[in-house]
Amino acid sequence: MLLIKSFILGLSVSAPVGPIGLLCIQRIISRGKAAGFMTGLGASSANLFYASIAAFGFSIVSSFLIEQEFVLRIVGAIFLFYLEIKIFLKRPAKSASNLEGDGMVSMFLSTFLLMITNPVNILNFVAMFAGLGFDHSSTSIGSTLSLIIGVFLGAVSWWLILSSVVSLFRKKITNHLGLVNKMAGLMIVVLGIMSFIK
Repeated sequence: MLLIKSFILGLSVSAPVGPIGLLCIQRIISRGKAAGFMTGLGASSANLFYASIAAFGFSIVSSFLIEQEFVLRIVGAIFLFYLEIKIFLKRPAKSASNLEGDGMVSMFLSTFLLMITNPVNILNFVAMFAGLGFDHSSTSIGSTLSLIIGVFLGAVSWWLILSSVVSLFRKKITNHLGLVNKMAGLMIVVLGIMSFIK
């Protein structure tokens, strides 16, 4: 039961379209379904990291990361801005390319690094886990692992669904890739700034 609840939680946490969601969509359109999924996998892995800290109650690690929140958000904002300037200025390819080799690792790592610069996610997971009735101090390791795995699987499932749906329209949108790049670049920067201010 806990696994199902945490799966739904992971799905719902990932579903709102923010800077990472738009980045994922842009990469699907320009690089293919694999690029979108690896982008989402990077985001899911960052959520897995923070969910683990929240679930196992690593208060020392949690406190340190939250104390460094401002610095990490600055780093994340700069990195996001850099990525989206590249997207905005990128010339559309004559044909959509598929992601291979090191490109997959790059897609994964860039999104993981963006997500990991927001340590306040630890507090979000603590609050959400409490809402599920979870208490790390009185819960077995097996239940804790079920909670974390459920969140991860739910998040991964969302990114797989998004990648699959967007890729269905990829060929139609590819002809307007230049405009898509500019719109995506601007929107992601705006959402990133709003997120940072918040």
